Amino acid sequence: MLMRTDPFRELDRLTRQVRGASPGGWSGPTPMPMDAYRSGDEFVVAFDLPGVDPEAIELDVERNVLTVKAERRPVADQQVEMQVEMQVAERPVGAVSRQLFLGDTLDVDNISATLDAGVLTLRIPVVEEAKPRKIAVDAAGSRQKEINA
Repeated sequence: MLMRTDPFRELDRLTRQVRGASPGGWSGPTPMPMDAYRSGDEFVVAFDLPGVDPEAIELDVERNVLTVKAERRPVADQQVEMQVEMQVAERPVGAVSRQLFLGDTLDVDNISATLDAGVLTLRIPVVEEAKPRKIAVDAAGSRQKEINA
């Protein structure tokens, strides 16, 4: 059987109110933790969104600003046909959003997104002009030399 009383619940509720988070909502400084790295010719961004349905995720790009919005709905909303009486509700619910400012070297028209095991992964290709290339340098006199640019 689950214990329904928690002596620290009121303290947690007050802390969330002070931080500006809604009661029972996603709280803390980073409700949507993210990793970002470059892998070859693409930029990869991974967001932790456990328990979020793919239909509850919105991705928008406007003027090189990528906006990710997600919403985790309460269990009672997901199971409308069943009567649910929550005993303990500690998992955060509600909407979160995050914006990333993308550089001009990224191809925002070809972003791909996948959701696997609660991780939203975005792959953003690097534009052709920004990829490293070799430039041949002609030496006055004898031989040519290649320099990586």
